[in-house]
Amino acid sequence: MTESRRPAAAPDRPSAGRASLARRLLVYQAERFPALALVPLVTLFTFSSAAYSRLARGAPGFIELPVFASGAFTAVTIFFLLRVLDEHKDADVDRRFRPELPVPRGLVSLAELRGAGATLVALAVVANLVVAPILLAPLAVVAAWATLMTKEFFVPTWLRAHAAAYLLTHMAIMPLIDGYTTGLDWLRAGAHAPHGLFLFLAVTFANGVLIEVGRKIRPPEQEREGVDTYTKVWGLRAAPLIWLGTLATSAVLAWRAALHTGTAGAAAVVLASLAIPCAACALAFLRSPSAAAARRIDAASQAWPAITYVVLGAMPFALAALRRP
Repeated sequence: MTESRRPAAAPDRPSAGRASLARRLLVYQAERFPALALVPLVTLFTFSSAAYSRLARGAPGFIELPVFASGAFTAVTIFFLLRVLDEHKDADVDRRFRPELPVPRGLVSLAELRGAGATLVALAVVANLVVAPILLAPLAVVAAWATLMTKEFFVPTWLRAHAAAYLLTHMAIMPLIDGYTTGLDWLRAGAHAPHGLFLFLAVTFANGVLIEVGRKIRPPEQEREGVDTYTKVWGLRAAPLIWLGTLATSAVLAWRAALHTGTAGAAAVVLASLAIPCAACALAFLRSPSAAAARRIDAASQAWPAITYVVLGAMPFALAALRRP
């Protein structure tokens, strides 16, 4: 594929664009951190995590609204910070092979992204100090793992050569984030971890793998030099099959996790009926690898986690509320 000939800006040099930083960050998020899609999903993830924890421990009601608002803001901040760290980690590769991206083309600089990330982190730390200082403990674990990810665990060459190890080590941060979002309930209450917590964390890990693999499935004509994809590493057949296996694993884990909220029967019906159209996207790609089929896999990868979090948190919480006199 022909690459753009636009010269790449130095990644740490402030952007020369005349637009304000706020305006440029708005363009950046639209391209690299689409808030309109991600903020609702992360908010749902936070709600379902806390709701699942309360349901699994048999606690009535929901966590206080200020605690939930702080938790949702912190979760969004974590995912934004992971994007910023990725920009730093991939800066050299992006400059060489993807000059059209916001940082190498000079829309924003790495320093400006660090500043935006640091501001959000400071606000999140203050918010958690106000509502529950104990929550800084799981956040410290997330920060430590994110740092190791950015350093590629000090074995970057080996990790890049082993796609499965790279995927698993980087997606391990997902259940660590769950430790924080479920902790909005049980850690703040000073309670023991709820029954089923491990299964909920496992669902989140599987969902992270699903999203990561799904967004890096490409037909042959869309493969690019220097851009890692799972179809390039594993092949056009193996990559979608692994995605299908991950989808099935997530569905089974979510069903098992639903046993701890007393909604396993309803969960099985919803998960099975909605997994079928998601699976059809990968089957279509297997039959005929195309850009349209790859986009449908990516869309299904984004939709499926929302389905599992509704099933595990929002749905049983709503059912419990309806049963309440």
